[in-house]
Amino acid sequence: MQLSSYHDFIHAAKSQNEPQRLLFVFAKATMPDHATDDQKRRFEQGEGGNLEPVLCVDKLPDEVADFDVLIAESAETGKDWDIAFAASMSGLIGIPPTPEQAEQPLKMMVESIKSGNIANFLAFNRQGELLRIL
Repeated sequence: MQLSSYHDFIHAAKSQNEPQRLLFVFAKATMPDHATDDQKRRFEQGEGGNLEPVLCVDKLPDEVADFDVLIAESAETGKDWDIAFAASMSGLIGIPPTPEQAEQPLKMMVESIKSGNIANFLAFNRQGELLRIL
């Protein structure tokens, strides 16, 4: 299934054979330490920079069927973010993974994002639009 929106992501999660738990890591774009003039210029234009994870959460698809729910919940934390990375994990025999089972995969997601390994995750901007990060 080709995903082109947050709605598609939720629909795909709900249509899996086993129930899913969704994993989200919210990241803030930051200026690299000792940035060159070119890096500073690109960053000011909304390109480049580093992605610093600032918040993570796991949810069942029905808990975040609408992207506005994620926006509202993240606003309650007071953490500012630019990109929401998303992934999912499958349950077994009709039972979704528990929040405790999601802890380690979320930590691994955070570490992957810190090291720039983001190819395995979906990325959404604050408007819920699917991003393609090169």
